Amino acid sequence: MPTIDPRIDAHIAKAGEFVRPILERFRALVHREIPDCVEAIKWGMPHFTLRGKNLAGMAAFKAHVSVFFHHDEQPGGTGPFRKIASLDQFPDEEQVIQRLNAAVERLSIASTAPKPKAAPKPVPDVPSSFADALVQAAVRGRFDAMAPGRRREYIEWIAEAKTEATRDKRISQAVEWIGEGKPRNWKYQKC
Repeated sequence: MPTIDPRIDAHIAKAGEFVRPILERFRALVHREIPDCVEAIKWGMPHFTLRGKNLAGMAAFKAHVSVFFHHDEQPGGTGPFRKIASLDQFPDEEQVIQRLNAAVERLSIASTAPKPKAAPKPVPDVPSSFADALVQAAVRGRFDAMAPGRRREYIEWIAEAKTEATRDKRISQAVEWIGEGKPRNWKYQKC
């Protein structure tokens, strides 16, 4: 996989005269310190990725350049990297290297850490009028056998009705569809 993206060359070439040396210096520093990084354009700005994850980026503005490190937890955010107006204002190279290494470490931890599973949304209680209609139509067993998400869709649809007439109409429709074994949004399954 190529690490150099010609779009970044074009991006730098289009930048203002004072900006080019700053962008080129940061780019060279990232490649020197993180040789496995890959260049990309994301959100219209040059970025550097590692193993498909965002590592760092740079942005040129009218009067300054900003360089940034993804998921940076340093107090003050980008700090001395936010408004670089000349090559003389470029932060100390050791500081940049330290922030790059910290970004690589964060990516390593994030890629090995197990992702927490979201707790399933609980199924709300069945409104009494809906429960009575299900029993009356002899489809309560079919409703109870549905997946929790499917039951939740019916319950929420009925509960969010603003008027009693709308609620009654939805209960009647729900009982019919449940009797036919259809989920609440069955019309859209083949879209």
